[in-house]
Amino acid sequence: MPPLIFRKGLDLRDAVKGDLARDYHSSVVEQIRQQDFRYEQGRLTIHLAREFGFCYGVDRAVDYAYQARKRFVDQRVFLTGEIIHNPHVNEKLRSAGIRFLSDPGEPSPQLGDGDVVIIPAFGVTVHELARLQDLGCTLVDTTCGSVLNVWKNVLRYAREGFTAVIHGKVKHEETQATASQALKVEGGRFLVVLDRAETAEVCRYIREGGDRDAFMARFGKAASDGFDPDLHLGHIGLANQTTMLMSESLEIADMLREAMADRYGREALDERYRAFDTICSATQERQDAVLALLDQEPLDLMLVVGGYNSSNTCNLARICADRVPTYHIADVDRMESPDLLRHRPVPPADHPPGPVPEAVATGWLPLDGPLRIGLTAGASTPNNIIGMVVERLSAFAAVRGPAPVL
Repeated sequence: MPPLIFRKGLDLRDAVKGDLARDYHSSVVEQIRQQDFRYEQGRLTIHLAREFGFCYGVDRAVDYAYQARKRFVDQRVFLTGEIIHNPHVNEKLRSAGIRFLSDPGEPSPQLGDGDVVIIPAFGVTVHELARLQDLGCTLVDTTCGSVLNVWKNVLRYAREGFTAVIHGKVKHEETQATASQALKVEGGRFLVVLDRAETAEVCRYIREGGDRDAFMARFGKAASDGFDPDLHLGHIGLANQTTMLMSESLEIADMLREAMADRYGREALDERYRAFDTICSATQERQDAVLALLDQEPLDLMLVVGGYNSSNTCNLARICADRVPTYHIADVDRMESPDLLRHRPVPPADHPPGPVPEAVATGWLPLDGPLRIGLTAGASTPNNIIGMVVERLSAFAAVRGPAPVL
């Protein structure tokens, strides 16, 4: 008998509604929504972006995980890795008894019949999915529909003989899963580019050729096995990790299109180049909403709430940092006092790939005068965390500085 795969829930949505509301609902956030996304208390005004926090895909993934724990109460339940990039949500799942196969120190159990494995919203690679099926595990697949849409495009590229050029982070679970789709077709191939700078190198090679060994030294770990830029950049199709910065993805698409036109002629583009907009609508809506907020309201600073390894949250912080002092915080506990805040600095555009260490900001919150703060949150940040941030800001804003010396 083939293993069970649940992709449309486990018919226990009503049974977990109370648990989800208890763990993630915020009456403060609901109140702000009703007040035209504005909170006022004394000298403090908070403007909340009109699109923020949990998206449909994240909400669905967390819902399915709660259903799985309730449905399979007497069985071992595992996640292949973080269900979403939010430490608060992942700790809630751990406390419910769901084990993370990716956790340091987690023993590698012998999975098999009777074990339940939850596939996170990012999806898993083709190889990992096949392995879990071969082991006979019951699978609860929470892969986001927007991610599945990208996979369809990448698979189509492979079938048409095109290399999938993926704008994404090569170590991100979603990008790894997306890249693996190209390998479902014999001869399928992929190349991952992080940003405009890496894309410029690819475009230069498309136009001029060059040192193949130097190219592979830079991109070898971001390309499929056997990748040959002299052969495999002749027909390319662009896809994106769904949480990347929309403006950058569009610019990368233009860069690659122009490079292919310069190399092969504009009349050959239809047979040489493909591109589909695969940024998810929720990511775009949150980026658009924060841009609208920055355009409409004069702000003293911006707070962006979400996991430091959350791509869409980091990109929201990048947008804000170009316009106003911005602090990206993982959780409310990083707001230690009106004078001390721990945050992830927004790196410059030329910052090398890799994690950015947390920093300490002192004197981050003005202690006197009107205080206008913008607030948004990544798609994996629950409302209760946003509500706690609002409450802590309100408490901090009530603290006044020392009386002036006359």
